[in-house]
Amino acid sequence: MARATNAVARHAKKKRYFRAARGYWGGRSKLWRIAKNAVERGWAYSYRDRKQKKREFRRLWIVRINAAVREQDSELNYSRFMSGLKRAGIEVNRKVLADLAVRDTAAFGALVRQAKASLS
Repeated sequence: MARATNAVARHAKKKRYFRAARGYWGGRSKLWRIAKNAVERGWAYSYRDRKQKKREFRRLWIVRINAAVREQDSELNYSRFMSGLKRAGIEVNRKVLADLAVRDTAAFGALVRQAKASLS
């Protein structure tokens, strides 16, 4: 009986990894063991960073909102502003608030005034 190998599946797997390694520098795109390690590490980083990206954007939005709130009213800060919005019954997420703070300062100023009025 003829000896059976796993050649077709192995070739397909290597092809898949080398296709993923295109654009990598040097041996990372040419040599099997190095390319395999580089691709797997890249996949691990991309899985991890899909989660971290959400956290980092939320932090960025909070920083932008805080800066814009302090610019509009020096007595107010981010946490008091968000508390005022909640008390006023205004439900706007941080992404939209940060976008308003950057693009439409007049509308954001109106929100700041409403939040401050609901606090007092």
